[in-house]
Amino acid sequence: MLPFRPRGRDSKESITRQIRSAPDFFLGAFVQDRLVGVAVISCDMRKGWINRLAVIPECRRRGVARALIAESERTLRTHGINIFCVLVEAGNAPSKDLFRKCGYVKHHDITYFSKRDDESV
Repeated sequence: MLPFRPRGRDSKESITRQIRSAPDFFLGAFVQDRLVGVAVISCDMRKGWINRLAVIPECRRRGVARALIAESERTLRTHGINIFCVLVEAGNAPSKDLFRKCGYVKHHDITYFSKRDDESV
């Protein structure tokens, strides 16, 4: 599970700012009126990212995550994005399997680097 950064990227202020600037990049899956899954997407105008994909445990293995992935791709296409990317933690085998089944290819020739001004972001 990705770390929660309540004083940085996951703060109420940060999420509110992101939703205001790109409301269609925050997707929800509902069963009746209950939120059961989410996807948060972004893009750099060259490629799109599915940053957060989550489905509540009792609704997993019912196609909710696949539907969120498909809707993420559809939304990104409306912005002219045709390359879709995701980072999955090494030990998250269910997510790896899901993205493979959805046509995503694992790259062995890429190493991820990041730099942060502060660990809270």
